Amino acid sequence: MDTAQPQKSLFSSKEVWIALGAVTGITVHLVLRFGFDLPDAVTRWPLFAVYAFGAPLVLELLLKMLKGEFGSDLLAGISIVTSTVLHEYLAGAFVVLMLSGGAALESYAVARASSVLRALAGRMPATAHRRRDGKVEDVAIDAIEPGDVVVVHPHETCPVDGVVLEGRSTMDESYLTGEPFLIRKTPGAETLSGAVNGEASLAIRAVRKAADSRFARIMRVMRETEQRRPKLRRLGDRLGAVYTPLALVIAGAAAYLSHDPSRFLAVLVVATPCPLLIAIPVALLGGISLAARRGIVVRDPAVMERVDTVRTIIFDKTGTLTYGAPRLTDQVLAPGTDGPSLLKAVAALERASRHPLASAITDAARAAGLVVGDADEISEKPGEGLRGRADGREIFVTGRNALAKIDAAIAAQLPPAAPGLECVVLADGRFAALYRFHDAPRDESRLFVGHLGHRHGVDRILLVSGDREQEVAWLAREVGITEVHAGKSPEEKVAIVREETKKAPTLFLGDGINDAPALLAATVGIAFGQKSDVTSEAAGAVIMDASLTRVDEFFHLCRRMRGIALQSAVGGMLLSVGGMGFAAFGFLTPVAGAIAQEAIDLLAVLNALRVAAKPRELTDF
Repeated sequence: MDTAQPQKSLFSSKEVWIALGAVTGITVHLVLRFGFDLPDAVTRWPLFAVYAFGAPLVLELLLKMLKGEFGSDLLAGISIVTSTVLHEYLAGAFVVLMLSGGAALESYAVARASSVLRALAGRMPATAHRRRDGKVEDVAIDAIEPGDVVVVHPHETCPVDGVVLEGRSTMDESYLTGEPFLIRKTPGAETLSGAVNGEASLAIRAVRKAADSRFARIMRVMRETEQRRPKLRRLGDRLGAVYTPLALVIAGAAAYLSHDPSRFLAVLVVATPCPLLIAIPVALLGGISLAARRGIVVRDPAVMERVDTVRTIIFDKTGTLTYGAPRLTDQVLAPGTDGPSLLKAVAALERASRHPLASAITDAARAAGLVVGDADEISEKPGEGLRGRADGREIFVTGRNALAKIDAAIAAQLPPAAPGLECVVLADGRFAALYRFHDAPRDESRLFVGHLGHRHGVDRILLVSGDREQEVAWLAREVGITEVHAGKSPEEKVAIVREETKKAPTLFLGDGINDAPALLAATVGIAFGQKSDVTSEAAGAVIMDASLTRVDEFFHLCRRMRGIALQSAVGGMLLSVGGMGFAAFGFLTPVAGAIAQEAIDLLAVLNALRVAAKPRELTDF
């Protein structure tokens, strides 16, 4: 079975050590200079050490320049060299720190990608309980062969795909299939690796090796998706690609036309791209801080730059547009049946049942304000249904197919089947009601979907789910989505997301393990809640309290952050271009240019700090 690579430590990258060296060198320099009032010849040595630490970064930037890659970091490298020539060693050391610190954070973010696979692998047991000749022994999961009998104890994760031989239980397969219901498992039922067993033990016959299981296939898709994920250019790099050549042209022209090499240095000092290197990260940190206060964890800061560019939004169904649990949504009553009275009696029986829909019925009774009493003579035969006495009536709760075998005449009177799950209720031997269950849409789902086009510039909205077509189509009508893809495996979801991402930037919103590969493949992946460590690791942002209102808040936070970051960066760049003009014509010396650049940096950073302040309005639906 696929396994993830060992996690790389934050301290395993050279950028981190360069940053730590820069911090140490700058600190020692300041202590020697201001604490001991030593000569410059002594206090500069720690800064020379910082330059030595930063030499590999400068060499890398030189290689980029030779390849024709002009980003904001390239101009920073030139600024380091310029600062050396001007003997502005402290300024150069700070640029080394900014470069190495940003590169270290980027390297750490990339290394975290493998944590998705580690979290996924961590869900599976390392061993399985194999039964041979009446004895049960623990063996490595890879030792299980097709045909082996495996025992799955209560609340354990099923290690292999198989078929139930003995026992009756339920399994939670929502992490894999997207279906929000507990699935009853009886002899002959199929089981999926990765599903969580319920209250009773099961004996299953393995139908394939662990390496070929459903769970293993998801892991392979995950690994492939990580490897194929496109590297998108950051905002600072895109701006730097224009700004860096412009600054070099102005500096070169000034030196050539004036025959004064110092003007080249003066222009570059003014041009040092601190609004790009500092203001944008400050705005990002402010956005991340504000998002955290709103219950949104930003795992990849780059998503905050990309959200406002999204033109296609792809929703998973279960747990995102819906609550992720079955709810009693319809009660089709026989003529003369008192709905609340019947619901109260049925709920009394269901309190003693382990049926997957029992909690939905008891929750509906509680929500209706009914005081549910006790039931008598309760029996629940597998394959038949639930019987008992409550409120003086004989109540029988069963399924449509089971009723057809028991009493075909009554079964013939039932209303037509509809999307979702259902159960039939008989009271005193007569048809009383048909209860229908759905994974109900969130209260805000329709309004949220409806406002995406005109408020956020979204051109297409898709619903992609592993659920059955009827159920997905029903939800799509409820929330106002017209483009639907039902019954899709994780592999098929990824294919859809990749195809859509080729056409326009995409956002995928999901919450289960089956959504993790699609979250990685999308331009922006947002996960709901902490239902799965795998999903949370795969997503760029996690909405902790699973609310579409919070998703809308995140959209607005990102738009505001991006706008303020652009104000700071572009405004600082324009001021720097003006300063470059003065320096080019000889009105600013290199020292005066450095002072002017510091003032520009201060303005850009102060403006960027506004991101952390909560605006008056965060939603618009």
